[in-house]
Amino acid sequence: MATSKASKVKLDPARIPAHIAIIMDGNGRWAKRRFFPRVAGHKQGMQNVKTITKAASRLGVKVLTLYAFSTENWKRPGSEVNYLMRLPVDFFNDFMPDLIKENVKVEVMGELDDLPPQTRQASEKAMADTANNTGMILNFALNYGGRDELVHAAQKLAKQVQEGELSPDDIDDRHFANALMTGFLGDLADPDLLIRTSGELRISNFLLWQIAYSELVFVDDYWPDFSPAALEAAIAEYQARDRRFGGLKK
Repeated sequence: MATSKASKVKLDPARIPAHIAIIMDGNGRWAKRRFFPRVAGHKQGMQNVKTITKAASRLGVKVLTLYAFSTENWKRPGSEVNYLMRLPVDFFNDFMPDLIKENVKVEVMGELDDLPPQTRQASEKAMADTANNTGMILNFALNYGGRDELVHAAQKLAKQVQEGELSPDDIDDRHFANALMTGFLGDLADPDLLIRTSGELRISNFLLWQIAYSELVFVDDYWPDFSPAALEAAIAEYQARDRRFGGLKK
């Protein structure tokens, strides 16, 4: 069910989702509606990352994972891809003082070795510069694909078996989860809440293992229009749901 209502809501501070993941969709359509080039939408969308990062951090969210660029996005026109690869460089250069001030720790997951050198170096520098921060983790999925992640996890476990470090019979949910790109997040690896903007009702190859029991909220707002009030409305919807994880509550 899609919702775009962003009226003021009252949240239970004790039930803020620890991990929120967002599919930031609709930048291009936001720009098209305003007769702007698509890249203008991406630029505005990156500005909104700053706004939502601060809002989530101040609400007490522990991990905010943002789908920034998928393994399938390379299919887009070269000029658009080049612009998208430049955005992280500009973002980290511009936003780093605020990230430090907010005590936010940056992580970037995905096939980073396949990124342009400048993009990869900016990502690595952001992680290094915020490594000692102890607040919310801002986790970018950059050149990331859920199926690609699962394949790499299977290969990693197969190599451990091949080298005698692990028995096939010992592979369980915990081992598999640790082999994923979100393994570094430990108990916070699985999002409590997944939000997709723009009204599309798809997962788009994002966190396929991790969202097995996530609450899904689809909002009509394009990502550049997704406000802190809309974030709070999505959290309110999350708090109104009964999470049973396949079981029953007495």
